[in-house]
Formats: sequence, structure tokens, C-alpha cells
Amino acid sequence: MPKRYLITAALPYSNNRLHVGHIAGAYLPADTYVHYLRARGRDVRFICGSDDNGVAIEISALKEQKTPQEIAGFYHDRQKADFADLGIEFDVYGGTHHPDFVERHEQLSQKFFRRIHEKGLFTKLKTRQLYDPEADRFLPDRFVRGTCHHCGSDDATGDQCESCGNMIDPLLLKNPVSVITDKPAEVRETTHWYLRLNKFEQPLQKWLESKQGQWRTNVLNFALGQIKQGLPERSMTRDISWGVPVPLDDPDAQGKVLYVWFDAPIGYISFTAEYCAKQAGDWKAYEQWWADPDTAIYHFIGEDNTVFHALTWPAMLMAEEQYQLPTAVIANNFMNLRAAGDLKKISKSSTPADAPVWVEEYIRKGLDPDALRYYLTSQAPETARTAFDPDEFITRNNAELVAAFGNFVNRSLTFAVKYFDGKVPDNAAATDADHAQVAAGAAAFDKVAACLDEFRFRAGLDEMMSFARQCNEYFSERAPWASRKEDMADCAATIATCVHSCHMLAKLCAPFMPRAAERLLAMLNRPTDDVRWEPPPAPETGTALGEPAILFQKLEEDALN
Repeated sequence: MPKRYLITAALPYSNNRLHVGHIAGAYLPADTYVHYLRARGRDVRFICGSDDNGVAIEISALKEQKTPQEIAGFYHDRQKADFADLGIEFDVYGGTHHPDFVERHEQLSQKFFRRIHEKGLFTKLKTRQLYDPEADRFLPDRFVRGTCHHCGSDDATGDQCESCGNMIDPLLLKNPVSVITDKPAEVRETTHWYLRLNKFEQPLQKWLESKQGQWRTNVLNFALGQIKQGLPERSMTRDISWGVPVPLDDPDAQGKVLYVWFDAPIGYISFTAEYCAKQAGDWKAYEQWWADPDTAIYHFIGEDNTVFHALTWPAMLMAEEQYQLPTAVIANNFMNLRAAGDLKKISKSSTPADAPVWVEEYIRKGLDPDALRYYLTSQAPETARTAFDPDEFITRNNAELVAAFGNFVNRSLTFAVKYFDGKVPDNAAATDADHAQVAAGAAAFDKVAACLDEFRFRAGLDEMMSFARQCNEYFSERAPWASRKEDMADCAATIATCVHSCHMLAKLCAPFMPRAAERLLAMLNRPTDDVRWEPPPAPETGTALGEPAILFQKLEEDALN
């Protein structure tokens, strides 16, 4: 077992609001895993932050007629608030160009680049690049759109095609157009530094093959398939002004910055260093998390980041040689939007600004964050793309969270208040059915844990809800409303078992729905921070319970409108 766990979630570009696809793809599974590890007593750090550099930010700044710093700062704060509203809690939420983090980030990114350069693993090439004559500037990959030369998709950008997932050679894009002026791009000559990825094909293949049975099959197959095709040299510098300056004493390096996908993953390291500086007074303590083999490192990402986290980033780490390779890369597929029966991609340009898929809008409507966490996990795109369906969200909230989980809690605790003075009754008359119910709860901890240990969050949630449904069945079969009139000792044992089951449910649901767990623990008059991953002991007879309350709110059909 590792001594420490370092969990990272992909850095979101600080040029847009967060939507449910972002959350389901990387941040919610990572947060669920962190909650689970901490419940098991593990030493964990959860690292994330905004990706403030590069083309995406500069494009947004051009469109909104603002500076890149203004764009990055605004969305950094907005996204940080969205995460907090959903109960996604990072140990540090940095920013690659944020005033509190930029100095350390540039320091470590430039050091990383220089070490690779000193080893001769960059090729300096005078090469051709697409150029916008009207804007009078070279066009880095994301400043270009066109038709994918792999699959023919019409919405490919110059770095990767979202439709087929393959890397793009911008010069092979068909009908390339500048995103700045919407005018055709032309080819001109420039100079850049290319990482010699082909040098790492064999070590990457060996490393990836060693992960068979540990990583998701779709991630491994995709990465190994890319190696089989051959890894091209990849430009790690760009002709833009916004980013980390290229740290070379070379006239050709003037005015160039590091490719955003070179410095962005280094943000995991620089944010950890800044966290250590603030928490321990020693920023170099980050090496304990990144260079010590007793630390397990897990990257949670969306499918569009797979090629960088499973190939480019590990190759960079192999080239730099000071840090560990990731223990696992956990990639989810995209989540789309299903509206009126139609399946659509969630996008800034085409999805309405007030649609419930935007976290900000969901929270503004006063809806329960944990209900969204529940639905997104139940629809987790772990091995295939899924969809956020507003109608299905409401149906599952009402039929599962309200009618199954919440109903059992309400039936049990209101019964205890009404007939046992709000205290835990005596379970001395417990029957085989009561013992079997407690045993089922204990078994649920093992079942859910087995799923979460393998990053099968959807299956883990199903196991938790399976026990919640069993709790309802138990209550109905034991019929305490009947035994109250005929055998009060039997009724007491039933309700004591129900209270015990509620306590187990609170702990089981805590990784998935932490605030619901806190609410339920408060109703049980238990410490709201005690979510240790172990079946709780039977409650002591006579223990006072808290005030019962509605655990999950029923939603009307138009709740998301």
C-alpha cells in the first residue's frame, strides 16, 4: 500500500464556465475517490487549478476584447466557485498564470524544459506553419480549424480532432481557416523546438503494457494504438505572447512561449510546490509527493486529454527523469446533452446560457448539488459517451433518491420520534431478519470498496443504492406499524436496526454525496465528520437522535427550466 496518494484533476481552461460534461468527465470521479481514500485513513492531496496560458485564453481575450489576464482571472474565480458549490474540495486550486502561482509555475516549467533541452531531446526545426496574413501573425494549432485529415470531421482544430481523438498535423488540415479573422490560412516558415517522442515509443509501450489489468482498457488500447502508428515529433513552443517564455538564450526563441500542453501538466507539480510552501514553509517538500516512489499518483481526465496524459506527459517525465510516472490515468468519455430526444454536444457557442448543464445555472436554481452528483455518477461516461437528460435527472431524483433512499430514512426516523421519544430503541429482541439486514449493510462496504478501488464509480453507486432499496424492503417486510400494536419489543428491534442501517447509509453515500451524508449524520445525532470507511457499531439503546428532516427534495417536472 502506498504511503501517500496524490490525486490530480485535469486543469480546466480558464476561458469558460463549467458544465456537467466537465464535472462528470474528471472532477466528480476524482473528488469521489479522494473522499473514499480519506474515509479509509489514507494520506491524500487533491491538486487542481486553472489552465491560464496558451491559445484558448488568447482566443477568448480577442473575442471579448479583454486582456488574457482579465479572462483568466475572471473564469478562474468562477470555476473555483462552481467546484465549491458542488462540494468538490481541492487541497489547492492553483492557476498557471494566477498571481499567487505564476512565479513558481514559470520557475518549474522552465527548469523542466531546460533539463530536456540539455539532454538533446528537442529538435530545433525551421518549419512551415499556418499564418494569418490579415492578422499578421502565425497561427498556433488551436488558432486554426478545418477538416480532419484522419476522419473528415469538419470541426477539427490544429492540435487534435475531438471526433476521432487523433493528433492533428495542422499542415494536413483540409481547408484551414484562422479563428481570428475567419479567413483562409496560408503557410509560412518559422522555428520551433520539437520533443522527440519517437525516442520514447519503446519505453512508453513497455510501461503501458505493464498496466494491463490496472488501467481502463479503452485508455490503454488508445495509447498503445497511437504508439503502433508511430509518435511524431511534437512542437513544444508556440508563436504567441501569452504563456511561459521559452528559457533559451537563442535569438530564435525570442517572443515564443512554451506550448500550453507542455506547461499545463507541470502545473500539477508547481501547485503542489506552492501548497507545500504555504502549508509547511518549504516549497521543496513537493518532491516527497512527486519523486518518492511511496507516493501513488493518479490523473483524472476527460477523453480529449488521453493522448497527452497517457503519452506526451509520461514521455516528458521520462525525458526529465526527476519525477515518477503516474500510477494510473483514469479517463472518462464525453457527456453530451439529450434535449427533446435529440443528442447534442454541450458547447459554449450552441448550448443556451441558461441551460441546466452549466453548473452556475444549476446552483442558481437552488437545486441540491448532491442530487446532481448522484445523477452524474449514475451516468458516468466511464467506458462510452453518455448524455445528461434533464427529464431523466428529475425522474431518477424522485424515484431513487427521494422514493428509495430518502423514504427509508424518513420512515425510520419519524417512527423513532413518534413512538420511541426520539431515541434509539432496545434491540434485545432482534431476529434473524434484523441480523441479516445488518450483515447486508456490512457487506455493502466491501462491495462498494471493491468498485471504488477499481475506479468503477458507477458500479459503486449502484451497490450503495442497492442497499438503500434493501433497507426499504426490510422496513416493509418487518412492518413496525403492525408490530407496534402486537409486540413492542419486536417493533423496537426493527427500528433500532433501521437506525443502524441509516448510519451505514450515511457512511456509504459520503464519497458520492458528502453533504447528504452530513445531513443524515446530523439527524442521527452523530459527528458529521465521522465518515470512516467501516460499518458503524449498533447504536446504544437510549441514545438521543437528532431532528428528522427531508433528506432529498422531490423535483417538479419544470425544475430545470
